[in-house]
Amino acid sequence: MVVANTRGYKPTLLETLCRWGYSLVLAIAIPFAFIHLLIKATKASDCSHRGRFERFGIVPKPLKQNGYLFHCVSVGEVVAASCVIKRIMQHEPDAQITVTTTTSTGSARVRDIFKDTVHHFYLPYDLSLTMSSMLKRIKPKAVMITEVELWPNLIHVCWKRNIPVMVINARMTERSAKRYKKIGQLFNPMLAKLSHVCAQGQRDYDNYAWLGVAQDKLTLTNNIKFDQAANTASYSAHFLGLAKGERPILVAGSTHEPEESVIVESAKVLWKESPQLRVIIVPRHPERFEAVAKLLEKHNLNFVKSSEVDNVPNDVNVILLDEMGKLNHAYAVATFAFVGGSIADRGGHNALEPAAFSLPIMMGPHTYNNPVICDYLKECGALSIVEDASRVSSTVQEWLESPSKAEKAGMAGKKVLQDNSGALDSTLACIHRSIR
Repeated sequence: MVVANTRGYKPTLLETLCRWGYSLVLAIAIPFAFIHLLIKATKASDCSHRGRFERFGIVPKPLKQNGYLFHCVSVGEVVAASCVIKRIMQHEPDAQITVTTTTSTGSARVRDIFKDTVHHFYLPYDLSLTMSSMLKRIKPKAVMITEVELWPNLIHVCWKRNIPVMVINARMTERSAKRYKKIGQLFNPMLAKLSHVCAQGQRDYDNYAWLGVAQDKLTLTNNIKFDQAANTASYSAHFLGLAKGERPILVAGSTHEPEESVIVESAKVLWKESPQLRVIIVPRHPERFEAVAKLLEKHNLNFVKSSEVDNVPNDVNVILLDEMGKLNHAYAVATFAFVGGSIADRGGHNALEPAAFSLPIMMGPHTYNNPVICDYLKECGALSIVEDASRVSSTVQEWLESPSKAEKAGMAGKKVLQDNSGALDSTLACIHRSIR
């Protein structure tokens, strides 16, 4: 196996001291993080006994070694990496695939997508000892970091073991680039030890180049999510007894506080003219399910939780989707979509998911996580920017009054997916070049 040339790099003494200092601070913080995990485990079942020890590098051994290790922070990264993983599994059926996550929601999505066909555990704390222990058990031939989460000791230990590390679908905002520039003595060695960076957009490519990644280690592949969404599996047009087209349905997906309140306020206005409108609210994180339920109760709304019903009663217009992995099922029966994390200042979640179902889309002004995607969707008329409840209600009312306009916006979004596919093939080509 020929690995991309990272061996010529030699860290300076100051860079090494900075990494040791980072490790010391992290080691001091870990006991508090572990106590937090123990407390969390007593309140919920999302972190198993074994999962707690995985954080210290005590991870289960895979059936085979010399495979691929993909690190995905949470749900979005798992979804983005899934199409790459599936393609590798097709081309290399004997290769062991290991997927690590940081969050319980990411872990749940791995199980939902891959069942038991991949090896999965939580990524250990970023200490040289824990990462070395993990790599000793897994022995991967390559490590793929999806999108954004770069850990100094993980990358260093891989570099020491001559294991190529790539960042795929790499994202780097201007804000993050400026922050990393300020800690160059810690961040620059990570970049030097990477085998390749596959940037998801021109902004990300330019920011990695500005931070010092050499051109021969940097490729503009574009966003894998275009391919992933374009190849979304066929979902039924029936969900929870709801049928697509039977009644107008607004799905508010991946919401954060205060977006649920915004959706409720806009729905109250819309119901005055369109009492048949149904609203499905899908919080981004499961720990907020109960808080959103209390919000709906506070507004005296008649609602159901998806986990408690098989069919939504005819007199119920609000559904709280309190189950992970069901968002696309909701989009499959939707008429319109709002994508969360965008009125709340979280950078906006994946607008391509509703676009795959030919839905007209709304987002708030905060779309910096995926600026290229959102710009494409805005330019073609598929995405409308809404700042508050008033804009949400007026936009949906316009679509209700002019179904042809809504249909045109939805079809435009679908075309964006079809016209921008190809990132998957480019990414796979980079992977093969880096490990050949």
